[in-house]
Amino acid sequence: MQIFKLNILYVEPYYSGSHKTWIDSYKEYSKNNIEIISLPGKKWKWRMHGGAVSLANQFNELNQRFDLIICSDMLNLPVFKSLCNKNIQNSKFAMYFHENQLSYPWSPNDKDIQEKRDYHYAFINYTSSLISDYNFFNSSYHFNSYIKELKKYLKKMPDFRNINSIDEIADKSDVLYIGCDLKNIYEKFSNKEKKDPIILWNHRWEYDKNPELFFRTLFKIKEKNIKFSLIIVGKKYSQYPKIFDEANIKLKDEIIFNGYCESRQEYISKIRQSNILPVTSNQDFFGISIMEAICTGNYPVLPERLTYPELFDIENNHDIFYKNDKEFERKLIQVIENINNFNIAILQKELLDKFDWNRMSFEYDKLFKSII
Repeated sequence: MQIFKLNILYVEPYYSGSHKTWIDSYKEYSKNNIEIISLPGKKWKWRMHGGAVSLANQFNELNQRFDLIICSDMLNLPVFKSLCNKNIQNSKFAMYFHENQLSYPWSPNDKDIQEKRDYHYAFINYTSSLISDYNFFNSSYHFNSYIKELKKYLKKMPDFRNINSIDEIADKSDVLYIGCDLKNIYEKFSNKEKKDPIILWNHRWEYDKNPELFFRTLFKIKEKNIKFSLIIVGKKYSQYPKIFDEANIKLKDEIIFNGYCESRQEYISKIRQSNILPVTSNQDFFGISIMEAICTGNYPVLPERLTYPELFDIENNHDIFYKNDKEFERKLIQVIENINNFNIAILQKELLDKFDWNRMSFEYDKLFKSII
């Protein structure tokens, strides 16, 4: 019997990092036909403004019809649709929100914040989610925070606020967790082999990941003569928090690697060397890097906020969470001093069963076929 396959187009103005990994992996695992049109992952503000024009030109050159067009949250969908040719007429549109500009914490040093001109990026997200046929968010926390902040946002407008449009958006929105390539990197967290504590940072070098708390806590722990090593991986941009430079000096004896991994193979190799993952983020709508670290054998220390209690099941794993900065330091010291006495095998299994692409790709295919 012939299997019915959807023809899906993914439109990505910011084809880099987690956005790129997500769609590339789904394309690899999916039974559907998936094509991608994209722009390089840089200059995100210009991508949100001008990316739709360039990507509409790419679409028109394809001269194809698609059953479903999935768009990244970085796309200005109203502009994109207005510039595409008649081949879009019978396509369903779905927005996939990796993040959004309503509830994303902007750096206080950003010039758009200082000059009070940052609202338009949120408006792009708002109108795109309004005009799409479906909206998918990568966690319940993300979806709920988006709706909450959208209400605040529209109430700031002078008149004709269209508050009822929020219900329209919510009614056609759902949660669709990100698939992760976990099974292929899984490494059992073993208590048999005694290991020295090696701490991992595997996030972007940006304000929203709260490196200040991360490194200043390590400075305090070092002052207490508690021994640990440190691996720092992550993308460094032209503008980055200067705490990284301070850490490079104050923790020079602890750092065994500090840099960007050019390949996924190198990245996995580095995070397999460590065994402790302290997380201090102010923003995270999902947490791929955390899941990858746990599945390669890192014991997590997570804040009891954002998306983490939802994704890492706080009821079954309450010991890995902290409530405030003081408890973070205390819990991290406890993990450092007792690293060989902890076991995260149950948590690893939960993540593999829930988020690995071998299961999630089937869920995606089934969902997308049901909405066509």
